[in-house]
Amino acid sequence: MLVTIALYLGRNELIARYIKLRTGKTRTRKQVSSHIQVLARKKSREFQTKIKNDVMKVGTSYRQVECDQAAKEKALQSLASMSSAEIVSASLLNNKCFNTVGGLPVFGSTVGSTYPAPAPPFWQPGLSQTTASQDLKPYLNQTYGMVGKAEMAPPAGSSVPWEGRYIGTSKLRLVEFSAYMDQQRETDSYNKHLFVHLGGPGASYTEPLEAVDIRQIYDKFPERKGGLKELYDHGPQQAFFLVKFWADINYNVQEEAGAFYGVTSVYESNENQTITCSTKVCSFGKQVVEKVEIEYPRFEQGRFVYRISRSPMCEYMVNFIHKLKHLPEKYMMNSVLENFTILQVVTNRDTQETLLCIAYVFEVSTSDHGAQHHIYRLVKD
Repeated sequence: MLVTIALYLGRNELIARYIKLRTGKTRTRKQVSSHIQVLARKKSREFQTKIKNDVMKVGTSYRQVECDQAAKEKALQSLASMSSAEIVSASLLNNKCFNTVGGLPVFGSTVGSTYPAPAPPFWQPGLSQTTASQDLKPYLNQTYGMVGKAEMAPPAGSSVPWEGRYIGTSKLRLVEFSAYMDQQRETDSYNKHLFVHLGGPGASYTEPLEAVDIRQIYDKFPERKGGLKELYDHGPQQAFFLVKFWADINYNVQEEAGAFYGVTSVYESNENQTITCSTKVCSFGKQVVEKVEIEYPRFEQGRFVYRISRSPMCEYMVNFIHKLKHLPEKYMMNSVLENFTILQVVTNRDTQETLLCIAYVFEVSTSDHGAQHHIYRLVKD
């Protein structure tokens, strides 16, 4: 069951929301587009003038720099082929155009980015908890004011190695979760790209989870009936977790024709029960999409396993990923993701008891090793 409440956002709409968030000023997407074009024309003139008339100071006198004409022409051609947004973005210019002409800087420190400096990240990029380097953890005192607390030992009398160290309780455990895009090749093989992933074979449970005060993220999720606050107050509180994902969106857009966007999640339990999994996508704390799935158990190797395999990603999410990927700067992507969250609630279908509640927050991964994550317990002292 899908309920779509919001319109898909284009690049200029995302920038308009960013301006509203940072400055409190309202701008329409047409105003944003017009302003980008004005800035692009201005910067283009500046760059062309600088390329054609590059001078340098030697002692107290000036001399005309002898520049290589071919390099000049190539730089001007590159400039002409760029979009308005790319021209405005100084860092993209540095990547796409020649940095020097005749050995001198062309796009130097005098040409700065027209966008605000990036805000400090929510948490510094950390390592997946499935890796061996468990002692390297993200910092917790960043943008949102969330403060991580000391690691808490697993509950007394815990009979399973992962309790207090991974997402799960005595009634249900998340074994694996992934969101991905895959594409069938002509050779009947599949090319799979993971946006986010946690758990699976080799997952480590060596360290107790750190705790974060749930009140610090109330505004990131719905506050109405069935919202995070009401769910937590109703309990059980040991079933609430926070996952910070550094999503990997470094994939080739040109090769995504016919690609499948999906989500796979696996749970296990010692009890025979039917579960309902509700996944809510939220923007600025408001629900925009909800997907509800019912899954029945399969008895495997002494436990009940629930596999929600290759669940199609909704159109809203696919379009959101496309629009996000086309933003020119990673810090702009992260600014959008500051207000993008997902709330996943797994309940017993018959008793309506909350078995697991997982709050997901996101940034874009800057690592060469793909998607990363860190898991926290949600508490309220």
